[in-house]
Amino acid sequence: MSAIRPSTVEVETSLRLVAPDATALPVRASLRYDPSDPYAVHVLFHAESAGGEPVSWSFARELLFTGLDEPAGIGDVRVWPWNGPRGDFVALALSSPDGNALFEVPRSVLVRFLRRTYSAVPRGHETDHLDVDNAVNRLLAGR
Repeated sequence: MSAIRPSTVEVETSLRLVAPDATALPVRASLRYDPSDPYAVHVLFHAESAGGEPVSWSFARELLFTGLDEPAGIGDVRVWPWNGPRGDFVALALSSPDGNALFEVPRSVLVRFLRRTYSAVPRGHETDHLDVDNAVNRLLAGR
């Protein structure tokens, strides 16, 4: 008998890219959580052109959780509460050698997404879902 594996959580949403002049442009995105990678969340930014590949950013689920209520992260990914005239948001700042981007994410969307991820893999139980043997085998196969 095999164990039932929790399923991937995915939420389609619209983020707002904050431009230098403080205008905000909508950006289609997906929030994804795969229990086989229990510590990470993924944000996929969808290309506007048909057939364009989405751009994916991955970072710690705990970073997203902490950033709901206080500034979190250093370096390439930073998250913090962002209250504005349109309501409660969370700021998501991404940096790479190609540039920087600041996004507004509706706080309610992140809260619902995180609740669903914690239903799949409860906080503090991530190691229960790691397949260490498989990870070691993949690393050794690359030698």
